[in-house]
Amino acid sequence: MTKPAIDVKGLVKIYGSRTVVDNVDLTIMPGRICGFLGPNGSGKTTTLRMICGLLTPDAGSGTCLGHDIITERDAVKVQAGYMTQRFGLYEDLTIRENLEFVGRLYRLRDLRRRVDESLDRLGLATRQHQLTGSLSGGWKQRLALAACVLHEPKLLLLDEPTAGVDPKARRAFWDEIHALAAQGITVLVSTHYMDEAERCHEIAYIAYGKLMARGTTQEIITQSGLHAMVATGPGADRLAPQLRDAPGITAAAAFGTTLHVCSPDPTALARAVEPYRREGLTWEEAEPTLEDVFIHLMGQAQDNALAA
Repeated sequence: MTKPAIDVKGLVKIYGSRTVVDNVDLTIMPGRICGFLGPNGSGKTTTLRMICGLLTPDAGSGTCLGHDIITERDAVKVQAGYMTQRFGLYEDLTIRENLEFVGRLYRLRDLRRRVDESLDRLGLATRQHQLTGSLSGGWKQRLALAACVLHEPKLLLLDEPTAGVDPKARRAFWDEIHALAAQGITVLVSTHYMDEAERCHEIAYIAYGKLMARGTTQEIITQSGLHAMVATGPGADRLAPQLRDAPGITAAAAFGTTLHVCSPDPTALARAVEPYRREGLTWEEAEPTLEDVFIHLMGQAQDNALAA
């Protein structure tokens, strides 16, 4: 049987009086794309760094690419590519010069060929002599990914890689991620975009240091136990403020001219919408969205900054 690319248990990281990562277990098989979601400050970046050997856990254990994440950190780093939230390459170098610099850090053989292949793969060849500082966010993102895969890693750890990038560039980025996964590369990617989460093979949701949900999109929605109703008709979207604070309601949000209302209690949901059943307004049962589930999970989690 194929062994997991990532297999960690009980990961804990504490800063001062705050437990940033609290007993997190995560197993990901080779070639899978796992979306890592959660509110800001929930420990996603810290978890990524512990997995790839950049941070040592205060508790817990596990392996990454078959290597112990505590005693064999250097071996993990050699086989992993890590793309940080902030662009970390040199803006006063050209695209090609940045990739050559990264290649020399990894002591890659046949560097020119490896750089040429990376430039071609990410569509950067025609811009290879352009200064990096003059690139748009989407092109910087491509360059950062090219640098991550230059040494042909078996694992990619991507920390909110598409933040601030336009939809076309995001789609091109995700097409490339799926192409890399098809070659057997494992991907763990943190994101705040629900459409990106739905493009992952599986999802892990962390809130304030605790892992709250794990599985495919459909599994997480089903396991949430949430019920939803959608209202359509004149003024439906304007009812969100009234319903949001109704007893038992976890979310009430406008989507265009429609209203989406959710609750884990179908009786409470029916009771909440009953006063708003009127002529011209249609209420229908619907499946909760991934966003509904995550808002519900956030409401159940305790902010570890407040607890500290």
